[in-house]
Amino acid sequence: MPVDLFEQARAGDHEAFAAVVAPYLRELQVHCYRMLGSRQDAEDALQEALLSAWTGLGSFEGRSSVRTWLYRVVTNRCLNQLRSAARRPVAAEQLPVAPPEPSRWGEVPWLQPYPDVLLDGLADAAPGPEARYESRETVTLAFVTAVQLLPPNQRAVLLLRDVLGYRAAETAELLGLTTDAVTSALKRARATMATASSAGRPAPPAGGPVERALVDRFVTAFTGEDVDALVALMTDDVWVRMPPLPFEYRGTEAVHRFFSAIDGHRRAIARMVPVRANGQPALGEYVRDPVTGVLHVVGVLVLALDGDRIGELVHFESALAASLGLPRTLG
Repeated sequence: MPVDLFEQARAGDHEAFAAVVAPYLRELQVHCYRMLGSRQDAEDALQEALLSAWTGLGSFEGRSSVRTWLYRVVTNRCLNQLRSAARRPVAAEQLPVAPPEPSRWGEVPWLQPYPDVLLDGLADAAPGPEARYESRETVTLAFVTAVQLLPPNQRAVLLLRDVLGYRAAETAELLGLTTDAVTSALKRARATMATASSAGRPAPPAGGPVERALVDRFVTAFTGEDVDALVALMTDDVWVRMPPLPFEYRGTEAVHRFFSAIDGHRRAIARMVPVRANGQPALGEYVRDPVTGVLHVVGVLVLALDGDRIGELVHFESALAASLGLPRTLG
């Protein structure tokens, strides 16, 4: 970055400041999303953090890179949001039928999908030497959901150390903690993640023939065949979730009961439009209006693939379809 551009920003040139931060905006927003689990909350946190960075630009002494300084500002903004417990209320649509007893009650009702189009180019931001996770893994819904179960400090430490690859001393400086506190928090966070995450088989290459074939088989079974055919595509320990509704189902028996209960609604789906979210295949669900014949979006499904099976299915409400580029209606 040209020194004169940064000095122009420090002198009050807002366009120069925008140019300084532009190369980092996408990765910073994804970092906020990992911290908060909601794209909407992530966007709000990033904007507030950029305002804080702009007003505090004079205090930047250049002892770290601009990127690291921005991560400090953004991470602390997310931590403030988490500690304030000021999340916006999450309204939930009702299921068309009474659901069966869930396997457990969901703990992350604010979870939202993240469009793949906003992940383009992130591979260029290579993680540091301490990173333990693959970039693709850290944007999956399963990973983001597991991170939400961590206390704020553990969450920040895990993401800075194991995802972004900052060293322990760097992470301590970013968060205003001691190195011992960072090491302790990371140990506890890793233990929680190991418990919350279930390691399955690698997903097939994104957009490749194996993935396309499995998604096509899923669409056929979901819209036209019996529940047995649908469940046969899933792993034995499959999860079905539907935030912000709290019902979660695990295993083929529980999932079979769930899909049997909503069989009429499932068969009403007239078209499923492919899209991508969180590095995973996703589908917009459309139902035909019996009077006008127009197709209306009624939800979004995001699939996690486990080898040649489906290991997780997450349903999101129709209000989030537009954020993935899905139209509200189809002719």
